[in-house]
Amino acid sequence: MAIYHLSIKIISRGKGKSAVAASAYRSGEKIKNEYDGIVHDFTRKGGIAHTEIILPQNAPQEFANRSVLWNSVEKIEKSKNSQLAREIEIALPKELSREKQIELVREYVKENFVKVGMCADIALHDKNDGNTHAHILLTMRPLNENKTWGAKSKKEYILDENGEKIKLKKGNYKTKKINTVDWNDQDKAEEWRKAWADITNKYLEENSIQEKVDHRSYQRQGIEQIPTIHLGVSVTQMEKKGIATDRGNINREIKHQNMILREISRRIKALMRWIRSLTTDKNNDTPKDKQYDIAIHSDTQSKQNDLTDILSHFIKENADNHNTDLEKYIESYQYLKEKNITSILELKESISALRDKNYNTTRAIKDTEKKINDRVQLIDQAEKYLKHKDTYKTYTKTKKSKQDTFYNEHTAEIILFESAKKYLKEHLGESKTLAISKWKLEVANMKKEKNSLYNQILEIREEVKQAEKVKTCIEQLQEQEKQLPQLKRNELYL
Repeated sequence: MAIYHLSIKIISRGKGKSAVAASAYRSGEKIKNEYDGIVHDFTRKGGIAHTEIILPQNAPQEFANRSVLWNSVEKIEKSKNSQLAREIEIALPKELSREKQIELVREYVKENFVKVGMCADIALHDKNDGNTHAHILLTMRPLNENKTWGAKSKKEYILDENGEKIKLKKGNYKTKKINTVDWNDQDKAEEWRKAWADITNKYLEENSIQEKVDHRSYQRQGIEQIPTIHLGVSVTQMEKKGIATDRGNINREIKHQNMILREISRRIKALMRWIRSLTTDKNNDTPKDKQYDIAIHSDTQSKQNDLTDILSHFIKENADNHNTDLEKYIESYQYLKEKNITSILELKESISALRDKNYNTTRAIKDTEKKINDRVQLIDQAEKYLKHKDTYKTYTKTKKSKQDTFYNEHTAEIILFESAKKYLKEHLGESKTLAISKWKLEVANMKKEKNSLYNQILEIREEVKQAEKVKTCIEQLQEQEKQLPQLKRNELYL
């Protein structure tokens, strides 16, 4: 099944990142960063399926060498917090051949980035684990016509109501920063995301693949699904090695539940389409009479439009017919009687109610799962905070001359503590109490609530199954009704 994934992030020197290191890692090459002298060697990295650099017309040809390209970027950026590159990571449809995957990425990059002046460094990764994807590193500065780097922004004077420059107390004039390109505009991300979905669907269609991808979130698509939880780097690595984890098990459970939710939604839609086919005039696409009745042939005086009477009559007439699947008709009759459904209109209302119940229950499960995940995250961070608190205290009390040595020996613990401290500060608000036992009890209760909601989903699934049996019975009776006039005509010749 084709999946949609596109993430965008910035490679920033301020966060300790390097464009040269990023390029070397993604391409599996050895490149020296001339900015700081560090050599980044990833020649032993596996899973590199394809690499290439695509340049705009006004780029120097030597930029086709990624070492030259990214060292040029590192050199032009002087600031300690410079944004060096933009990275776009995309999932590639496994339904396409490698050749088509490369063509797809190449066309997407040319049309959306290179065409407007960006240099693009592409790397396709495939470790044969079903996660074929591409990394696209893009330059952040425009290029001048003379093939030199241009400015990211320029200053523009702010004018008063008379069109005069506004002088500040220090003697300077008031200015504002104007970006020279629109690549950092907020709506660009949405534009690039949609473009990837559009071109992917084009390639899938051209290669006779029915699958489609959608760049919109499930909520924007009107699809209610339970979101999976974030695994983190260490858990992801363990799962890739075949080691089952608690968080991995949670995601597997969520994926299974989402599969059932999609199945129920699909089956309810099919039932609603069938109901519409019965209640709509095919000639002019308008509703039939308000009763939405269905007439099935009967030799009795029972009310023709009462579904339970129709099924009851059929069951009686065929009680001795061992070739008829009476069990299905009996179950359908019992279902209609239990729900007090006597007409197609009432059946329609019942299925509509099922659809609404499925939607509301799914939303409730989704909200509960989010609350569980939030609490689990809080518990996890609180436990890390307490676990590494003493180590951090020792670090802060260590003499400055020995702090670097202590930090190097306890880097992981210190980083985990600082990260946990920041998380707790953001999520606890005014409260500074680490009520871990209380939170664990809340999680246990919410899990019970989620299980109860999920059982409701399974009940809905069973009810959908019963409605489908009614549909089958009615269709079979209608088919017999169509054949009846021909049978009557045949009797004349006997």
